[in-house]
Amino acid sequence: MCGRSPSPSGDTASTRPVHSRYKLELVFVLGIDPGLSRCGYGAVERRGGRMAAIIGGVITTDPMSALPERLRLLASELRALMAEVRPDAVVVERVFFQTNVRTAMAVGQAAGLALLSAAEEGCEVAQYTSNEVKQAVVGYGSATKLQVQRMMVATLGLPDLPKPPDVADALALAVCHLILKPFQDAVAANGLRQ
Repeated sequence: MCGRSPSPSGDTASTRPVHSRYKLELVFVLGIDPGLSRCGYGAVERRGGRMAAIIGGVITTDPMSALPERLRLLASELRALMAEVRPDAVVVERVFFQTNVRTAMAVGQAAGLALLSAAEEGCEVAQYTSNEVKQAVVGYGSATKLQVQRMMVATLGLPDLPKPPDVADALALAVCHLILKPFQDAVAANGLRQ
């Protein structure tokens, strides 16, 4: 089940007391940069106004293996990751445009597995295109991979560039959601269209 462990009182809300009079909202988002050969992931936690990377990495499959086996392995690894990390929300990159049809199919299959794994865990799920993520985290929708990596260092206080770039992209997806979600909620609460 998505979300952090319940408190000793049994309360499953995503809040933890910081002081007897105040509660600090804890939001934990897992970003998935889908791919069949390399599927990047990164989890970011927000406490108050600060964000921190909790975990990041890449799930790989052997390009020489049969497609069904690669999909089975990726699905298994994604389920295990979500069970271990237990995010409040999962963000998967939406494939907006690909010139290579074969690559687009592989990315679409990986994205579908990530969406399914998140839904099976009962997580809130969001999707953003690469340009939406770059606009939110860098301020420029056509930012380079290096610019995204550098912004993740600055935003999350990382000691080095997250590598490979799939990890930076996954962290950026999580950061993007943490930035945009409050605005989306405000729009929805006021009955405005997104």
